[in-house]
Amino acid sequence: MAKLSLVLLAVLVLAALATVRAQHQARKFFTAYERAQTLGHELDVEYGRLQLEASTWALHARIERIAAESLGMRAPDARHVRSIVLPAGARQ
Repeated sequence: MAKLSLVLLAVLVLAALATVRAQHQARKFFTAYERAQTLGHELDVEYGRLQLEASTWALHARIERIAAESLGMRAPDARHVRSIVLPAGARQ
């Protein structure tokens, strides 16, 4: 009977240690999950900011101003602009 009690005690201790280890791992995984969620939110915010910045850089007026100031470009006179109409079956 004493041997059975010692075996049951050993099994109980092992089960308790396994439970503690599993709870510790669960806490570690939850902390890592929360960190990943926070990082994901920060990346979403940065992505939105970068989209706004890209749309600002691509504004037509800004591009036109840079072309005029830096490259000396200007829009042509309306007299010099010709439109070409492609036939219906032509490739574009």
